Amino acid sequence: MQVLDFSHDPLLVLASLLVAMMAGFTGLSLSRGLSTRSVTYQKILIVLSAISLGGGIWSMHFVAMLGLQLPILFYYDAVVTLASALVAILVVGVALLILHFWKRTRQTLILAGVIVGLGVLAMHYLGMSAMQLCKAVYTPLGIALATLASCVLCVGAFAVAYGRRTQRNIVIGTLIFGFAVFSVHFAAIAGTSFVAVDTQNEVGPLISNETMAIGVVLTSFVLCGAFLLSGVTFLAPPKPDLAASGPDASEAEASVTKVATKRQIPYQKEGQTRFVDPSQVAVIRAEGHYTHVYTKDERLFCAWSITEAEKRLSPGPFIKTHRSYLINPDHVSGFVRLKDNGVCHFETANLSKVPVSRSRLKLVRETLGI
Repeated sequence: MQVLDFSHDPLLVLASLLVAMMAGFTGLSLSRGLSTRSVTYQKILIVLSAISLGGGIWSMHFVAMLGLQLPILFYYDAVVTLASALVAILVVGVALLILHFWKRTRQTLILAGVIVGLGVLAMHYLGMSAMQLCKAVYTPLGIALATLASCVLCVGAFAVAYGRRTQRNIVIGTLIFGFAVFSVHFAAIAGTSFVAVDTQNEVGPLISNETMAIGVVLTSFVLCGAFLLSGVTFLAPPKPDLAASGPDASEAEASVTKVATKRQIPYQKEGQTRFVDPSQVAVIRAEGHYTHVYTKDERLFCAWSITEAEKRLSPGPFIKTHRSYLINPDHVSGFVRLKDNGVCHFETANLSKVPVSRSRLKLVRETLGI
């Protein structure tokens, strides 16, 4: 079998990178703030995010394959091609379920990243196996490099994007994810040779490059639309709605203001603005422009920023241990002094410990009487 020479169209290579970036941004931004939504709504957005990320992985691969220039005519098996798209969506969906329904730790971030990394590889090699009249021949080194790049970069993307759900981290995570999908494809191609074969092993009907181009253009168009819709609200996210609307909205706002002056902490739940007494709150943690409020049994979403929470609740029981944390010393169950900082422990369901920065260490120890 003669090894075929091949090259790539630079414009389609660039287009494949842009598709991967758009898919990454859409999927990662759609899943932002899910903890404040109902379980049903979370599942719907996870499905949409999985379709965006998984569909983007598939689209990026076949945009790049459209740019693959071989001296022979070849086709794709439609069934195997479809299966490769479904595998990518399913694998990403599993990873997102882990990230949003399991306790988010370093281990779960690594697990989700590895799952998606292996999913990208599975999609790539399954998609390559759809080629007819042309066979891809792989080397162990090429497979090993592609596997390493895929898992490491995907873990990095999810660690950044989900470590702290800020706009900056989502953008950086998008860049890493897009580059991960892009580099895995071309790292795998670099370790691949192509040979012409006379036989066909199709499972379903064959599709030509022209037909594939139509499908890829349509999926890329949908991704562009989703990307634009996600970008509209990304830089200026809407504030949580009040329960009242229409003629009674001003009355509801006045009621919120009145209660807020009594030093109650507002939070959003099931489409309503509710309030919790500060004495029941153990920790307030920054989450982008908003905060999460931790009681003994619940984690609640609050529209205040960490700076606004500190201002509104002062003077009061809360002290700042870190730029992202306010704690109620009455709820501290333990304290550990580290080399030049510390950790406060809590007996809460959703948060067990809070870091204490070096600059706040003296204040925290004095407040705790140690």
